[in-house]
Amino acid sequence: MTKILIVDDEPLIVESLIYSLEREGFQVKGVGDGLMVEEVVREYQPDLIVLDILLPGLNGIEVCKRLRAESTIPIIMLTARGDELDRVLGLEVGADDYLPKPFSFRELLARIRAILRRVEMDRYYPPITDLTIGNLHLDFTARRLSKKGKEIPLSAREYDLLSFLMRNAGQALSRETILSQVWGEEWVGDERTLDVHIRWLRMKIEDDPALPFYIQTVRGYGYRFIGAEEVE
Repeated sequence: MTKILIVDDEPLIVESLIYSLEREGFQVKGVGDGLMVEEVVREYQPDLIVLDILLPGLNGIEVCKRLRAESTIPIIMLTARGDELDRVLGLEVGADDYLPKPFSFRELLARIRAILRRVEMDRYYPPITDLTIGNLHLDFTARRLSKKGKEIPLSAREYDLLSFLMRNAGQALSRETILSQVWGEEWVGDERTLDVHIRWLRMKIEDDPALPFYIQTVRGYGYRFIGAEEVE
């Protein structure tokens, strides 16, 4: 059974989500203090985490940073509606998606299912074990990226995005196609999520993120990963 961890200091939200998600067939646990999250994650081993930013003890941004240092568990971050800074910070420290409060359970469920479906699909992708383009080497089996032999840590969403771009190297991909394939067909969020993840990937893989070599913008359309034959 898929296990979900809810991290929020509002008991009514936690109790409501536990009740609703359990009715959908998930195993759910709740925790209300940021300082307790790492220990609970180690013991509970969730498949996905719903993480609020405003927490006692340790805020959600710091919790996400700590989790990303040792785990690629998908994280959906809950932010205050209209607070773009929190959303961007959450994505930049490794959250896979965000949802502004207040939110509908139906929308959260769609996000959860989209992420879990993408993780599951990745396990059954056509049998290719690795791919090298330029100085980048992507190991599909271990879900690891290295550049010039040095490993570059990626969140689960960053890996999914880079994997999709590299598998389709040389092709211009529309924003809609990328969001559908990486975030799932039920994606109903802000398209700027894609731009933030692209920017964060560029910070990690490009020699000069301001002049990207690997991930190119196709103006008015989407993005394109450079083809292997284009690399000298």
